[in-house]
Amino acid sequence: MPPPHRPRAALALSREAAEAVLEPPALAALAEVCDLAPLPVLDDLTTDRARAVLADTEILVTGWGCPPLTAEVLAGAPRLRAVVHTAGSVRAHVTDACWDRGIEVSSAAAANAVPVAEYTVAMILLTGKRVLESARDYRAARTHGDFLRTPRATGNYRRTVGILSASLIGRRVIELLRPYDLEVLLHDPYVTDEEAAALGVTPVSLPDLFARGDVVSVHTPLLPATRGLVSRELLAAMRPDAVLVNTARGAVVDQDALTEAAAEGRVRAVLDVTDPEVLPPDHPLWDCDNVLITPHLAGSQGNEWRRLAELAVDEVRRWAAGDGFAHPVRRERLAYLA
Repeated sequence: MPPPHRPRAALALSREAAEAVLEPPALAALAEVCDLAPLPVLDDLTTDRARAVLADTEILVTGWGCPPLTAEVLAGAPRLRAVVHTAGSVRAHVTDACWDRGIEVSSAAAANAVPVAEYTVAMILLTGKRVLESARDYRAARTHGDFLRTPRATGNYRRTVGILSASLIGRRVIELLRPYDLEVLLHDPYVTDEEAAALGVTPVSLPDLFARGDVVSVHTPLLPATRGLVSRELLAAMRPDAVLVNTARGAVVDQDALTEAAAEGRVRAVLDVTDPEVLPPDHPLWDCDNVLITPHLAGSQGNEWRRLAELAVDEVRRWAAGDGFAHPVRRERLAYLA
């Protein structure tokens, strides 16, 4: 039996991203399944060294900071047949020229979805118990209140959670919510009633999602059709004291309308993304006690980067063995992806 093919591979991403995501064990695992070009990584594809490396590269392992794979770059990489991305979206570097040439593309979006979903579920549960507000009040009072006077709206029993978009992350959130006594609603125009039933959720219209949800979690990608999708009208329809959780993209939400609603105390919000990132220092959202803003930390960080690297190594292994990618990115699906 002939030995498995060891494709020539190279790393194309920023040096900072490589140091964070591709630790020595990951590099060693890659070297076991491919003929990996020596470091340093390619963070500029126009240099003489980059052109020499790309000349016989068959599979490119990319990450944050990878330069665009333009037609000019691809002209100098005649043997390139596949791209394995160690992060989520490939829009910044996989160009039309890649698709036109039939280059296969894989992404670690499924791996990156895991911590985002975990963050989302944590925030859904914490806001249900009003943990942040209670901790703030407790720190100020330094004494217990009367727990028997807790408002009946506090808690997670039979709370209604609305999920906007059954994306990779949205589906993972739905899965993680199953053990809890929650009613989960879903709005996604591309999900059939049968698919919704299989997911264990109730399909609803977009206005119903916002009118019925005690919390609405946004998981739709930012596309021309979704910019400002969470409109002033939808925010006005939310229940008093309902929570908006956004881990998608800031521009999906009408931020001016959200700012007004939060400042007036009509809604609460957990925002891991804003528009822009970072908000100006004097933006009113910073001073809203009912808004938690985190620095885009829901995605993979720290030890979670290992999950991205492990998925990428497995994809290279599969491709080298002729088994195809387990997590392919299809050109025809780009219109629906972040």
